[in-house]
Amino acid sequence: MTSGFIHLPQRTIVSLQGPDTMALLERLVTNATTEWPSGETRYGALLTPQGKIIADYLALRTDDGVILDVSKDHAADLAKRLKMFRLRSDVEIEVLDHLHVMASLAPDQDPLEGAAYIYQDPRYPDGRTRVLVEETIPDADASALAAYHVDRIANVVPEQGADFGAAEVFPAEINMDALNGVALNKGCFVGQEVVSRMHRRGKIRKRTLSATVPETLNVQPGDDIKAPLPIGTISSVSGKHALALVRVDRLLSAEKSGAAPTLHETPVTFEKPGWLEAELARMEET
Repeated sequence: MTSGFIHLPQRTIVSLQGPDTMALLERLVTNATTEWPSGETRYGALLTPQGKIIADYLALRTDDGVILDVSKDHAADLAKRLKMFRLRSDVEIEVLDHLHVMASLAPDQDPLEGAAYIYQDPRYPDGRTRVLVEETIPDADASALAAYHVDRIANVVPEQGADFGAAEVFPAEINMDALNGVALNKGCFVGQEVVSRMHRRGKIRKRTLSATVPETLNVQPGDDIKAPLPIGTISSVSGKHALALVRVDRLLSAEKSGAAPTLHETPVTFEKPGWLEAELARMEET
């Protein structure tokens, strides 16, 4: 950790620069791209035509384009796919491996001296400050990186590479719609038809939820939660907090029948944010 910031070696930067950058992104990605002032960060993703996430990212608007804070393992594929869609658009797209992503566990952390960019992660209720630096960064401190994951899991922030891979989940399954990562009122984007149809029907089958588990329990990603049939799968865990991809319809049925969710035959509890409570109420009405 350096001056309150944690190096995230699992993240890197994809840069888009040129006069046609915004027009290109407008027709491709899930997030809103209009009325986007320089310095503002938005959450979004590029989807497959079938509506599943190729890569999600934090997008920072700059004076001459956009930079995408993205999973390092998925950055090259994202850049390649954006170039495929570029056609004759005047946009330069490249992976910037020389920029290192660093995150704070606080929303108003004083920025590092010499930071190339400073921006906020809008997925957290109170925000989290991030910076990009060009200087050589030492190997990530294991305890500091663990603290970052504790914080994101407690705040229900799924991360690609840890909680999901490429073309595995729909945006709603990692709560992108609830985190303002999907602009349903914008023009067409890749995969929009599927995403819009799921939203209109109002029946999202799976959501990523925060689960509280006993710290003494040996919980691993991939473990099933049952009630008594499988209702969800652990995707990441830290201490007593875990993220799980949950079939919310089965969770609702289990609650109605009085069946308590268990993990390795040990009870677990889910945190249900207000937007999910409203969603479950609508499901009961239909």
